[in-house]
Parts: sequence; C-alpha cells; structure tokens
Amino acid sequence: MEGSSTSRRDDTDELVGGPFAVIESDPGVFTTLLHKLGVRGFEVTEIYDIEPWATDHLQPLGLIFCYMCNDPDGANTSEFEDEDAERVWFANQLSDDACASHALLNVLLNCPQVDLGEELREIQVVTAEMSPVMRGLAVSSSRFIRDAHNSLARPADLRGALQAIAHGTLEADKARAKAARGPPAKKRKTTASPSKSKSTEHGDQSQEQYHFIGYVPAYGKVWELDGLQRSAIEVGELGSESESGSGPSTSTKGWMDVVRPALRMKMHAYMASENDHVRYNLLAIVDQKYLSASDELEMRKRERQALERRLAEAYPDGWADKVNETLLASALEAFTTSLRPLTEGRPFAPDFGACKMERDIEILDMAVRKLPEAWNACVEAALVAKVAVEEEITKARDTQTDHIKRTFDYEPFITQFVKCMQDEGLLEAAMNKGAVKEADTPEPAPKTPAKRGRKPKTKT
Repeated sequence: MEGSSTSRRDDTDELVGGPFAVIESDPGVFTTLLHKLGVRGFEVTEIYDIEPWATDHLQPLGLIFCYMCNDPDGANTSEFEDEDAERVWFANQLSDDACASHALLNVLLNCPQVDLGEELREIQVVTAEMSPVMRGLAVSSSRFIRDAHNSLARPADLRGALQAIAHGTLEADKARAKAARGPPAKKRKTTASPSKSKSTEHGDQSQEQYHFIGYVPAYGKVWELDGLQRSAIEVGELGSESESGSGPSTSTKGWMDVVRPALRMKMHAYMASENDHVRYNLLAIVDQKYLSASDELEMRKRERQALERRLAEAYPDGWADKVNETLLASALEAFTTSLRPLTEGRPFAPDFGACKMERDIEILDMAVRKLPEAWNACVEAALVAKVAVEEEITKARDTQTDHIKRTFDYEPFITQFVKCMQDEGLLEAAMNKGAVKEADTPEPAPKTPAKRGRKPKTKT
C-alpha cells in the first residue's frame, strides 16, 4: 500500500531524486519495507542481547544497528582502501534520511540466498561494476526505492523533508544573490547553521539525529557497511569452513562470534552517561517465522490423513477408542487457523514435497501398534504449530494497524474540525475553558525518587 503523497507524483524522472523522509527504527517498519522492496520469506526482528543464547537460534542473515549520531562531520573517516572490500556490494549514502534503506540494501544485496525480487535484482545487476558513490546515486534516484521508503513515513515527516529542500533552495538563492551584489561594505559576525553546529552538549533534543549501519558476512569475512564511509570496513575473518570463492560466501557459520566484539564496542560508545540511557537498538534480518510455522501445520494435516487411512485399514470397526480422547475432541480445531481452513493449504518450503513423501513412506512401513501413538503425536504437534501461526498472524495484523495509524494524515481532519468550531463560535469558549481548568489545577506533590534503571530505547 503506497503512501498518499507518492501516488500523486507524476512519472517524470529526476537525476538525484526527491527527498527521503525519516522512518522509525521499528522491526515492523523494516519488515514492511523489506516486503515493499520485493523480498519474500524474511522479516526483521529486534535483538535485545547479543549473547549466543539470544542470537544463535535466530541465525540472522545480517544486522542493522541504529544509534544516535551526534557528529555528522565524522563521515568518511577510513584512511585506507581495502582491496577485498571492492567485491562487497556497498553504496554510499547521498540523500539525507535515507540511511535506513541504504543499510537494508547494503545487507540484502550481499546475501546470495535471498530472493531479491525483480526490481532489486535489476539494480544489483546494473550497479555491479559501479563505485560506491555511483551506487549511492542509483539508489537515491530510484523512484521504486524512494516510494517504498516514504510510504512508511508519517505525513508530517514527508512534509518536513519537502520543506527542508525548499528551505535549502531559498538559502542557496539568497547566497547566490548576495554574491552577485559583491562583498558587503562591512563584515558581520555570523553563526553556524543549526544543522552544522555542535551545540548538542546543551541538551537540545530536537536536533537528535539517528543513523543506520549494517553488518553482513560475505566473501569469508564480516563487514561493517556504513553509508557515510568511503567503503565497506572489515570487522573480522570467518573460520575455515566458510567459502571464499568468486561470489559471496554461502557459509556464514559463526559469523555472530566475529561481529559480537565490534557490536559491544559500538554499544558502549553510544550508551549515554546519564542514567545509562540506551540510545541505540539492534535489528536482525531472519527467516520469516510464519512460513515455517505454516509449513509445519500443513505437514501435520497431510500426516494426519495418511495416519487415519492406515488406522481405518487396521481397525475396520473404528479406531477412535485407540487414541487419546482429549486429543480426539480437539483434533478438529487443531488443524485450522483464522486464515487457513481444515483443508490443505499452500506450502512455502521448496522441499516440502520431498519431506512429505519421506513421511508417507515412514507411515506405510509403521507397525499397526504404533499408529495410535503416532496419531496422538501428530495432533499435539499440530496444536503447537497452530499457536505459532496464530501468533504470527496477530503480529502481522498489529504491524498493519500501526502502519495505517502512522501513515494516515490526520491534519486535514483537525484543520477542518478547528475551522468548524470557529464558525460555530465554540473555539474561543473551548480555549478559555481549557485555560481556566489549567489555572485551577493544583501543583502535584513532590514524588519520591524512583530507583535508577535503564530507560526505554529511543525510537527514530
């Protein structure tokens, strides 16, 4: 579902492209962006700890690290060129607020096991021999990427991005006009622009800026992909089990052990001193849980049919008394979900048919005395798979609801509502009533200081 602002644009192409709006560092937002870019079978989840117990079961393809960037002048700090980095697909960030899409693309286009979709695959082929700067220009000028990115932004952020371009254009016109008139008669003391000044030490939270960088294993190494740097930065080498051929390595075993020390350093560097306020979050690109859970439930449907055929042959007079009564009563609901009926649905795994054939052979060779036990185990597994499927369905619905709330433009309604109140003569009375109520509100009593702890993460 595209945003309303993108649908009203004409079909003309620009050299650099329009603005990229700010989007939130939320896993649901990134998952939606992933799907809008044409990538299927993967999702983005948030990681709250980088220890093996929290990451090994996820088997992430890549990581996206979001942190507060208080030093925009610290870009392009790498002093040397790494020849191995030339093989990595890496694009420089040339557009403001496009770091989220750049980080996601820098990770995805280095994962050969990902089906990128038609649009991204074409971009990957066209930019294969380009420099990072030219790749960044290709990303910034891509209407497909820009529209997918901006469709996840709030309308106010879209308007803010357009206003920033208009303001910059006006300032540039004033500067050119001033230069054409010649030097001023008297020198005046000027101050730095708010976006360039380093006055963050005064605690101006309105100037907070966040930046996204990616981490991905490729070509036998782990790379840090920061769009503000000249090239990809090597984090460390993988073990000997990784392949180092002409293409990106398909073996990434143990890459989290390599990237973990670098992440610890980043997290320590961007941990604020006051109250240990966390000013970063870590996202991981992982396999989509719904697909695996749905395939598990579909496999159990087919397994149940094969078992019941064998049970009917073995017990012509009836086999209901041979299985667990509780499971028999819940069997009808165990194999249905809010999206899938009791009948067979669509599988997603490419090897689903082969796995089903192997299971059918096992059931045909199974002893009769083991059939009731196998049927009970099948229903129990179906119940577990159904719970997992329903959890993913609920999560997808919540993500879609948040997306609609985020991208809906409430400003026209609020403007019209205030105008109608003014026309009916109710606005002034409502404002005066609010002012009187605020004046009559007593001051709250001083609260007991709470126990110091970690504050919630700041979202962009």
